[in-house]
Amino acid sequence: MKLGIVGLPNVGKSTLFNAITNAGVDAANYPFCTIEPNKGVVEVPDSRLDRLAELYHPKKVTHATVEFVDIAGLVRGASRGEGLGNKFLSHIRATDAIVHVVRCFDDPDITHVEGSIDPLRDISTIDLELGLSDLEAVDRAIERTAKAAKANPKKLEPELAWLRGLREHLNDGKPARSFAEPKPEDSDALRDLSLLTAMPVIYVANMDEDGFVSRDTNDYYLAVKRHADEEGSGVIPICAAMEQEITALDDPEERREFLETLGLEESGLDRLIRAGYSLLGLISFLTAGEPEVRAWTITKGTTAPQAAGKIHSDIERGFIRAETIDYEKLLECGSLAAAREKGLVRSEGRDYIMQDGDVVLFRFNV
Repeated sequence: MKLGIVGLPNVGKSTLFNAITNAGVDAANYPFCTIEPNKGVVEVPDSRLDRLAELYHPKKVTHATVEFVDIAGLVRGASRGEGLGNKFLSHIRATDAIVHVVRCFDDPDITHVEGSIDPLRDISTIDLELGLSDLEAVDRAIERTAKAAKANPKKLEPELAWLRGLREHLNDGKPARSFAEPKPEDSDALRDLSLLTAMPVIYVANMDEDGFVSRDTNDYYLAVKRHADEEGSGVIPICAAMEQEITALDDPEERREFLETLGLEESGLDRLIRAGYSLLGLISFLTAGEPEVRAWTITKGTTAPQAAGKIHSDIERGFIRAETIDYEKLLECGSLAAAREKGLVRSEGRDYIMQDGDVVLFRFNV
């Protein structure tokens, strides 16, 4: 999973990136401090791996990972190249989902490119620039498809009508992800659009410490939450500065106590990763043994052979069956051998749909 962190300059993107990746990139009080995208890979928190490690005593424990990409601050006019905007927009296209950081705090010492704090205006500014970039892509697709439709109207007229409807939708200031008209049969033109406003979004409402503690009555945050709810996007309340304090604590017990004082069970990073998994429809299956205990990320609906292919293409090609047990049942039994004796280890075939928390041993022959 690759998440692109976007937003206006000076809203806390790089501070958040520092906190969640501990990468130590620049975070300064001026626009375009970040020009080339910074990248950081972090582990997906998964307590199931720790419990399995207690059973198997493996030589290695490997978590699934998430890549965060800190993309430079966009400004009004980015779609026309303002602030090197076109280059930054291309960085967004290379990610799976957008983490849109929105400033929800007042601080006279930190400048705002618009001169005042207004989260909904800021969201609208970013959406407008992404939408204008998408309009250019759709206009080009309409032009190409209209020319091709002259030779093959029966096949391409439905696609052309869909593209024109999408253009009208974008012209109304609405994101492509809310365009409800069903696509005609897939074509190269539609697949190649790569629209920015079609990407799933998680809004991160970045507050100062006081605002975060009183977030249930924080007008800035509540406005962002209402907007996210209306468009079906995720929203995470966070204090990036406090997240930096959390990551600075090496002792897990100290971290837990710090979170408890804030009324939280997990850090902003953990909440952000979980929101990303949910938004993108991702789950994890597990493999366990003495050499390694490991989590593997797949999309919901993945079949057993496809999941095997995540480990190695030869396992998918020579797939015979998947010996599977639910993580909780394995823990209850205390060992795989005990689970086998109780008949809890299932033998699943090619049509089996993997479930989150499946502990799997793939049998194959090549």
